[in-house]
Formats: sequence, structure tokens, C-alpha cells
Amino acid sequence: MLTSNDIQGLLAKGEHLSLECKLCANKLPNSLWETYSAFANSYGGYILLGIEEHREETDPSKRYSIEGVTNPDKLITDFWNLANDSNKVSVNMLSDDNVQVIDMDGKKVIVIQVPQAGYGIKPVYINGNLFNGSFRRNHEGDYRCTKRQVKAMVRDSYEEGNDGTIFAQCDMGDIDEETLRRYRTLFRYKNEGHVWNEVDDTTFLKNLGGCVIDKETGKVSLTMAGLMMFGTGLVVRDRFPNFRMDYINMCNLIGEERYSDRLTYDGRWENNLFQFFSIVLPKMTFDLPRPFRMEGVTRVDDTPQHKAVREAFTNSIIHADLMMESGVLRIEKHDDKLVFRNPGLLRIPVEQVYEGGVSFARNPKIQNMLRMVGYGENLGSGFPMILAAWKQSGWGEPVLKEKLDLDEVELDLPLKAVTENVTENVTENVTEKLSERQNRILDIVSRNPNTSIPTIAAEMKVSIMTIRRDIEKMSNRLRRVGPDKGGHWEIIE
Repeated sequence: MLTSNDIQGLLAKGEHLSLECKLCANKLPNSLWETYSAFANSYGGYILLGIEEHREETDPSKRYSIEGVTNPDKLITDFWNLANDSNKVSVNMLSDDNVQVIDMDGKKVIVIQVPQAGYGIKPVYINGNLFNGSFRRNHEGDYRCTKRQVKAMVRDSYEEGNDGTIFAQCDMGDIDEETLRRYRTLFRYKNEGHVWNEVDDTTFLKNLGGCVIDKETGKVSLTMAGLMMFGTGLVVRDRFPNFRMDYINMCNLIGEERYSDRLTYDGRWENNLFQFFSIVLPKMTFDLPRPFRMEGVTRVDDTPQHKAVREAFTNSIIHADLMMESGVLRIEKHDDKLVFRNPGLLRIPVEQVYEGGVSFARNPKIQNMLRMVGYGENLGSGFPMILAAWKQSGWGEPVLKEKLDLDEVELDLPLKAVTENVTENVTENVTEKLSERQNRILDIVSRNPNTSIPTIAAEMKVSIMTIRRDIEKMSNRLRRVGPDKGGHWEIIE
């Protein structure tokens, strides 16, 4: 629950991605429901009723005026009546704890906390209109979702994922024989003695979820997973004309060079996911450090960092929205970082990705195909493994970004040390260098020691769990004195 000090802290930064103020004397504004939809379809946020914004005012201290509401009990009753009306909003996600009245300078302000909606109920829309009533949030306020965005959220609501879609016009003749042969060779190596090794290609692909066989007619139809993983390039392009795979190496550039190596569809390789993965993965990992290590008489070249890169690449594929218009699965190699981009937003909040334990792949059949040949961790453990490997490397913290404007997720794996001298023997007196985000937290706390974690998160436009995680890492620089409510922060010099 927020306090009046929390509200003042939010107002000090003005309206942004997770805060909306509305002047509301005795009637709920119609625009409230657009904001409800926008927050639910984005990252959640706070709606403050009874505060007027003066957009023409340049002085931050005068930007907002607290006017209050005249009858908060009536307005809250009206709010709940509409929130529970399916003709008004598609789903009510709120409980009593999400709505509160705060006294500010003797005036009553209603605070409505709207959480981020789960992927199974998005899009959250209003007025019974899926396409015209779905909204999202950006720094300019609420905006109506495009049909493309609405369709993407509807696809994401399917519990079973997307890649089981059946293409009745595609059959085994559309499978690239060489790609499937390579996969089966790897499968045989990873699964010695498996009964699937003895079956024909059609049965093998059916067992993987790559095709279905009509029991009455015997007709074989490929699934999206089968076509995208093993299909011929021309058929993949025909079925997915707006989707492409792209690898680009921008290391060691000279003069006007834009890249030193690139793989995009040029007719010299089959434009399917397994070939793309097989060709690009060695390019991404070949120059990662390989410390000399022996197990008995065998040298072991694999490292946690190599495993992390494989996991990041696998995640980009299994979470990609293959049906996104103008979608690009883009893998980049830079001098100072590796970048993995896939079309489609996260199906779960980013803090849950960091915590692990939960995984809802868009392409579960493709996920299984890759896992059966050794790629991909157990459900929900992949990203924590990446974090642990990169922490061990001393190359800096991986950054997972969700880009609403591009409907894209990006993972950056830095390749430069975060401290100037990274050695195996580090004395206990060396202070770990803070990240840019952690330095911002210190700056906010120094300006307002009474601030709260939700207020810091709202000001920095990140999740509460992200701030909690950063503060835990800053225990030698920052401590909390007193309880969450009524306490304050102290910076340790």
C-alpha cells in the first residue's frame, strides 16, 4: 500500500509509463478505462484520481495540484460496479487491496493499482470491442493497439503455444532431407538406443510433433514446428513471408565496413530454424575463452559461458512469435557484447524470467525438438543459468529488454569486464563497481531517504522485483533503517 510520501515521490517525476493522474471530483472519467486496459496490457501502474496535471507548467513543483475527490466511497462503488461489468471491461483483475484512499493535505485521493495482466487473459479490452478497445502504454500516455498487436496477444493467450498449427497444404515433400538427416544424426548421438532411431522419417517427425497423420486418409500435414525447423527454404518463405532470420558480425570492423560476416537468406542454405541455429551457433562461440581443463585423459572445452550462449540462442527461437508481421530473429556479435533479438514480447513479467522456475514457450514443440538433441535447460532454469555463468565470467550482468514499440525482446550479453582489474584472486576489500541502474537508485535515495521500493521502481520504469534484486546486491552501500512503512534509507559511505 502506498503512503502520501510515496505519491509525492511519484508526482515529482511526472506522468510516465506506470503513472496516470486524472482530475476527478464526483464522477469517474471515461478515460480511466483506457488507462486500465493500457496498464494491464503493458507493465501495470498507478491511476491517481483527484490530482490535476498542468501540462503547460514547466516547474515540476507546480506541475500537479491536489484537488481531491468529494465522495470517495461513491466513486469506489461506481468503479467496482463497472470493473465487474463484462460489457465495460473484458476482465477484472483487481482485489480490494488494489484500491485505496489516501489523505493528502486534507484532501482525498483515490489510488488504483492495476497489475500487469497474465498472458492467458490478454488483451484486456473495454466496451466489448477487442480491436478498438485494447490499449497499451508508452511515455506519451495510452494508445490504441494496432490489429497486429491485438492478434499477437490473442496468439499468446493459447496455453498450448503456437507451433502446433497444422498446415494442411504442406507434407513431407516440403521437408529438406539434408536438414532432417543432420538432425536425426545428432538425435541418434544424443539418444543412443532410443526406439525412435529405428522408425522412418515420417513417423520420426510425427513423434516429435512436426507433423500429423490423418487416421482415415493417411494424409500427412506438417505442423508449424515441423516446417520451421526442417522445411525447405522456399516453402518456409512462402508460408512466412514476413519472418526472417539474420546473423550479423560487427566485430573488428575496418573503415566503412558495416559488418565482417553475415548470414541471411541468399539461396545457399535452407531457410529453416535448425540450419540457422547449426550455422550461427559456432560463429557465436568459437572465440569465447576455453580454459584448459582435463577430465581424466580427456580435455573438456565446454564452459558455463558456452552453455549460456547456447541457452540464449535457444530461448530466442522457442520464444519467437513466428507469425509476427515483419518479425526478425536477429543474432548479433559485437566487440563488446552478444545480442539476441526475437519478435514477440515476453509471456511472463521480466522479474519472473530473472527468478526462474516458470517457462511458457511460444513454440513448445520446437523447444522439445531442441531439447531432445541437447539444447535448452529444464523448464524455467535457463535464464538463471545464463546469469550465473556471466557472473562467473566477470563480463557484466546480462540485460533483458522488452521493447513494446517494436514488439521485440532483446538479450544483451556483455563481453567486457565491469571492473578494470578482474583476476581470480580478488581481495575482500575491493568494492564492486555499481551498475548505472544501481547508481540511479543511490541518487534517488539520497534525494528522498523516505522513498519506497515501489516509488523507485515507478520512477525508473522497471519492475519492483528488479529494484529489490539490485538493492540486495548493494547491501554494502545501502541499508534500510526501520520498517517498510515509516522507515528510511541510509547510504553507507
